[in-house]
Amino acid sequence: MMGVDLFAGAGGLSLGAAQAGVDVRFAVELDPHAADTYAMNHPNAEVHTGDVRDIGEIDVPRNGDARILFGGPPCQGFSTSNQRTRTVDNEANWLFRHFMALARSWHPDWILLENVKGLRETEGGVFVREIVASLELLGYTPSSCVLNAADYGVPQKRSRMFIVGSRAGIRLSAPPTVVPPSRRVTVSQAIGDLPELANGACVNRMRYRTRPRSAYARSMRGILDECDNHLVTRSSTLVVKRYQHVPPGGNWQDIPPHLMRNYADRTRCHTGIYHRLSSNGPSIVLGNFRKNMLIHPSQHRGLSVREAARLQSFPDRYTFCGSIGFQQQQVGNAVPPLLAKAVFQSILTASFDPSQGATHATDEKIPCKDAS
Repeated sequence: MMGVDLFAGAGGLSLGAAQAGVDVRFAVELDPHAADTYAMNHPNAEVHTGDVRDIGEIDVPRNGDARILFGGPPCQGFSTSNQRTRTVDNEANWLFRHFMALARSWHPDWILLENVKGLRETEGGVFVREIVASLELLGYTPSSCVLNAADYGVPQKRSRMFIVGSRAGIRLSAPPTVVPPSRRVTVSQAIGDLPELANGACVNRMRYRTRPRSAYARSMRGILDECDNHLVTRSSTLVVKRYQHVPPGGNWQDIPPHLMRNYADRTRCHTGIYHRLSSNGPSIVLGNFRKNMLIHPSQHRGLSVREAARLQSFPDRYTFCGSIGFQQQQVGNAVPPLLAKAVFQSILTASFDPSQGATHATDEKIPCKDAS
């Protein structure tokens, strides 16, 4: 199966697709730094750096292969933490229409849209209903599910929504989970072998600190002896003092009030602000981990780009481009590749044998299934 990735970002969806066996040929990404990261790590794919709205048609020949069009339209407008722009008036919330327009002209066998689970709640579900209606109008049978990345080997509790359309009338089931809750990959298992760093570290390539501490760490390292992107935001002296008061699993509520005086109303802080990761469990959602001041589990500093990439399930060979801020944004916005891989594997399995993990469509409307 060959694929095209729209709204590609740094390439998390594409990497998962490739790991499942999809030949990704073409990608579109507006941000030039994310596009550079994508191009560096996906050398066999043609990358268009620009707005998806400027793409008139997808010029990728079929060559007899089944094909899939996939992507994650910008999700900030659907995030439950973003109440200001979660409305029908936000133009970015309608970018999926351009996705559908390209699907109409290219006629892929499968369509996959990925987004935050808040998509189904925004404006009473109007966006999900329109996406499903658009798929049906184009002749696709829709399926949807919300999956927790931690159930698929990712050391992070991160729920994402997937809407899949099949032109062959296949209704896809949620992929089977890989690990039970009691065996989820922990933060310590994920990043415990990475170098010890200082606040404001700005080192590209470094050797590992220890031998891999888990099968997960070994899989991320591969045959490497060292890896890149050991960049940490330089926090102020005041911020570092705040870090020192937060225990594993704690957040801004553990910081003495006199150290939070510059906040107009600190009680309005989100629970993810100044959250220190716990070593013995999966990470909370990374998101904008620099803005949220997400704290390393044992060191008084923020996460490095490489540590965040590990928590997203990017292998250590995957290099991120641009300044530290752009790299942090790319990692935080990405779809965890291992989660994406599970979804693409289900699609490939259903393509070759519809009886495995899928059913033929009926007139019954299938609601979103929450597997988180």
